[in-house]
Amino acid sequence: MSKHSGTPATVTRVLQRQILPTQSDSDVFRLYVDPEAVVLDADKYEVGSNRAAQQINAASMRQSISTGASIHPDQIESRTAMRVLAGDKLSFGTYFNAFPASYWRRWTVVTDVTLTVHLSGAGASLTVYKSMANGRSQRVETVTTGTETEGVFTFDLPLKPFVDGGWYWYDVVAGEEDVVVTSAEWAAEVPADRAEHGTVDIGITTMNRPDFCADLIVQIGEDEALRPYLDEVLVMEQGTQLVTEAENFGVAEAALGEQLRVIEQGNLGGSGGYARGQLESVRKGTATYFMCLDDDVICEPEGIIRAITFGDLARRPTIVGGHMFSIYSRARLHSFGEIVQQWRFWWESAPGVFGDWDFGARNLRSTRWLHKRVDVDFNGWFMCLIPRQILEEIGLSLPVFIKWDDSEYGLRAKKAGYPTVTFPGAAVWHVPWTDKNDGLDWQSYFHQRNRFIAALLHSAYPKGGRMVTESFSHQVKHLVSMQYSTVELRHKALEDVLAGPYELHGSLESKLKEVRAFASEFTDAQLQPDPDAFPSVRRTKPPRKGRDDTGVPNGSAVKLAALKSPFRQLLPVRPLAKEHPEVEIPAMDSQWYRLTKYDSAIVSMPDGQSAALYQRDPEKFQDLLKRTVDIHLRLRKEWPRLAKEYRDALPDITSPHEWEKTFRPWTEDTEVTTES
Repeated sequence: MSKHSGTPATVTRVLQRQILPTQSDSDVFRLYVDPEAVVLDADKYEVGSNRAAQQINAASMRQSISTGASIHPDQIESRTAMRVLAGDKLSFGTYFNAFPASYWRRWTVVTDVTLTVHLSGAGASLTVYKSMANGRSQRVETVTTGTETEGVFTFDLPLKPFVDGGWYWYDVVAGEEDVVVTSAEWAAEVPADRAEHGTVDIGITTMNRPDFCADLIVQIGEDEALRPYLDEVLVMEQGTQLVTEAENFGVAEAALGEQLRVIEQGNLGGSGGYARGQLESVRKGTATYFMCLDDDVICEPEGIIRAITFGDLARRPTIVGGHMFSIYSRARLHSFGEIVQQWRFWWESAPGVFGDWDFGARNLRSTRWLHKRVDVDFNGWFMCLIPRQILEEIGLSLPVFIKWDDSEYGLRAKKAGYPTVTFPGAAVWHVPWTDKNDGLDWQSYFHQRNRFIAALLHSAYPKGGRMVTESFSHQVKHLVSMQYSTVELRHKALEDVLAGPYELHGSLESKLKEVRAFASEFTDAQLQPDPDAFPSVRRTKPPRKGRDDTGVPNGSAVKLAALKSPFRQLLPVRPLAKEHPEVEIPAMDSQWYRLTKYDSAIVSMPDGQSAALYQRDPEKFQDLLKRTVDIHLRLRKEWPRLAKEYRDALPDITSPHEWEKTFRPWTEDTEVTTES
């Protein structure tokens, strides 16, 4: 501890340390070190307002600028030490090793940081850089080891210039011999009452992924740096293939000992699983934070430490979320930050953010938009740290099974004065949303229902802004695409929204079975992995002039299709199409304006594992269209009443007391407390 005359006592805390990958996958190396030179993309004001120019620039930004320079695995000497070969230059201005100065500047009590770097090797030079919010870099200071074989260099760096964005980082150049960057730490003087780090209960909801879940627990338990931060790891087991029966579970159990607790309960979805973990954490009351962590991720354990440290030093209790990289292409980032667009009430990347960003093609120093601080409304619960204080004040998860529980919670916390920060340097690798089929299968019910519930709770616009209109439009698109199961599920979802908030807890365990059974009656929901399960493709008339139907139509063609498609649905089905599908359509081409041209089609699913038979039915179309019109008119009319009903009920249905009643069949103590 240090004291200065007339000033409060302070302590030194490490905010971030240099780390190197624990994985052998070379795809992740560029997230830690970068051997490439800076090739900064054009500033948006240089590109101008011309739409064509903007599109060309956006496309060029996604093109790889890599020269083929690579990192050899042998250069990684330890978790913190990196060898730079003689004559080479390496930058630590990367996702995991650059210091996100603007986030610390905006959200925490930290005002200055100290960078300390240990080098081993004569003739090495070290340069510290900072960036502005527009991505332009500025040299801060350069030092060298000279003739010395060891060097410890310290830099005092203010955070004042980072109000809109920007990072700090350092580059190392080796001289005539190799140099080892032994370690590097970013530290700060903080108030003495922030000296001790917080602890975390990590909650993992799992269902029938025993091996993946066990491997994740091992990864957490065997990381020595993370262990002091752990209070307990809570695994909410909701499946029939138990994590305790996984081959690697014994290793996980040995690694964590009494800090591991497996809780078995019925399948209550992600919201039910995380709510159980939140409840256990709140009732136990010993951890500072609760972290939601998906069971099918590979995590960077250091990211958990960084999230806790950031939370400890935040100006006010703050939800700290991590980023999601693709588990299949590990340098690709799903999104750098997400918001709920209030007029549409739909989640999307924050303004200026590029989704599915490939750090292997264009890394941090060469990408302008990554330097502007991105503020968010929520963070997905694949990795999300929530202070226990917030759980105690605003309640637990909404009882909605899956979908929108995380985004609703972020909006609820924001309304109560607690921000969410999606924090660079904290991340997991996960199956990206783009590789899933949750917009058409049984999950479409939960998408529709929960989105409307969240909008009723938090929409800033009368009658939900564009919500009802957009829902109606989507229903019509699904109708003309012969996706009758999806239309029915979304319709059922709206009926359940109209039934009110107090039905949510009671249906939590049964709703999935009900929805799946209902959808299974429709041919478009009956997925077949075997292509020969369908009748052969035949059509009465060949394509006009043999034209290919996989091209992307222009705007006029799409508008014409929108005008024609509802009327075409009223025509009789071509006789041959009743027995044979007219075409096979891959998932990437299964757009509504293409599907509406056919009376039947075999359509593959986005996951590439199966396909379904779509068949046009004019009578069903007319019935569903009428019901779609009726329920959306009713929603618009009853929106004010429903919004008040849901908002009044929110404190009750998210309270620990109400959740305890839901968990009662799986708890040993059947006495429900009256504490709220």
